[in-house]
Amino acid sequence: MGNASSISGSGADPAFLKPRIFIPFLLVSLIWGSTWFVIRDQLVAVPASWSVTYRFAIAGLGMFILAKAMRLSLRLDRQGLPWMIALGALQFALNFNLVYEAEHHITSGLVAVIFALLIVPNAILGRLWLGREITRSFIVGSLIACAGVALLMLQEYRAAPVGPTAVLLGIGLTVAGVFSASVANVLQVVPRIARFPTVTILAWSMLFGTVLNALWAFATSGPPVFDPRPAYFMGVLYLGIIGSVVTFPLYFGLIRDIGPGKAAYTSVLIPVIAMLLSTLFEGYQWSTLAVCGAVLATIGMVIAMRGR
Repeated sequence: MGNASSISGSGADPAFLKPRIFIPFLLVSLIWGSTWFVIRDQLVAVPASWSVTYRFAIAGLGMFILAKAMRLSLRLDRQGLPWMIALGALQFALNFNLVYEAEHHITSGLVAVIFALLIVPNAILGRLWLGREITRSFIVGSLIACAGVALLMLQEYRAAPVGPTAVLLGIGLTVAGVFSASVANVLQVVPRIARFPTVTILAWSMLFGTVLNALWAFATSGPPVFDPRPAYFMGVLYLGIIGSVVTFPLYFGLIRDIGPGKAAYTSVLIPVIAMLLSTLFEGYQWSTLAVCGAVLATIGMVIAMRGR
């Protein structure tokens, strides 16, 4: 894996333009941009906490199978165990429960847009915990991108079919999810965790996250509930395998290669991709605000990726 010191030169970041960086970045953005629609359908008849549990039970099993196929060691020591539990609690339990619950109150589009703010805490925590440099171009680009996100947020807020109280609650839940995800993003690069292979980290943290999710679901929603619709079952498989087993190793690899701040720029592209997919499949109508927001977010990402 590379690090910040191996990236040099001016103009577009050469590391980012390499296929091993650019292709995972694009795949993660495209796949996670599609998951918001699936998540919304998961909440029709099943409590959010049980849907999260099913997703990561499948994802955790898939990750253990992947680790075995790659012949990676799955051994943990006493020092690694509590870190994996913490990562599972933050990334695969608290974060996703907050996000799924938020979609009970606001649209999936608004949740996706708010999550684009992940670039801010990721960059700050990357600086404080890992010593990652926050360059001037990253700051300028992030400010422009955040302006674009604000316009997209305003557009989705206006379109939300719920009252202001529900919108504020949904926004609050999503922001809490953003901070939980950000801490987990940076935590997995801390040396005490990063010494293990990425897939091994994900396998164990998803397992512990599943256990915590099941305990929380049982305590708050009672015995397991399952939606018999084929669409629900296929959605769980898609989120567990494509939306988790495929994407999280790529995303965690991006964090190690280009840093948590730049890796989080996937979250800036995700709502734009979600809106483009909505245009194709749901007849989404682009407003002037939405167009301006998407353009600013993209320009900001390009600027932020320049330089070191």
